[in-house]
Amino acid sequence: MGDPKFLRRTYDTPKHPWEATRMAEERKFLTKYGLKNKRELWKAQSILRGFRRQARDLQARLRAGEEQAKRETEGLLGRLTRAGILGGGSPSLDDVLALGIDDVLGRRYEWIVFRRGLAPTPKGARQLIVHGHVSIGEHRVTRPGYLVPAAEETMIIYSPNSPVSGDEHPLRVALRERLQTKAPEGPPTAVPSGGA
Repeated sequence: MGDPKFLRRTYDTPKHPWEATRMAEERKFLTKYGLKNKRELWKAQSILRGFRRQARDLQARLRAGEEQAKRETEGLLGRLTRAGILGGGSPSLDDVLALGIDDVLGRRYEWIVFRRGLAPTPKGARQLIVHGHVSIGEHRVTRPGYLVPAAEETMIIYSPNSPVSGDEHPLRVALRERLQTKAPEGPPTAVPSGGA
């Protein structure tokens, strides 16, 4: 169990801290997904590494013909499908091994808030989340790194008690204007309202 004062790290750091190519790649992910620091990227990489390690282990056990491995495979694939990391259809362990870091980072709360058009940038989405302006259904979640399950993705809205939930808030007006300038040929896509 362990003492709560002595928590273990939930990620592994790079073996060589000063590799220019790796650092450039990390900076790209930090910029694209609006991550606060490299620690958040390393956590996502550790999560992905755990999924892939489990898939490799299960493939070896399936070749040996273990019945328990079949049940564990169904459990892993079901878990990743519910989490939205794997697409629908009939995923296999090869699909788990083909996952990339984008698949895990794309399920982060701040990225989904940005992708749904509730914030102008990923950093702006992070600020809205931390300040409690966005909620999942009736629950206000203030952790930008929360991995949103596929079932909860459609429930992300502005918090009803937040001033941002009003249609005339300056942020909402700016988002509507930005959407109108991006798509002039057709009807503009509406920014989701606070209740939808």
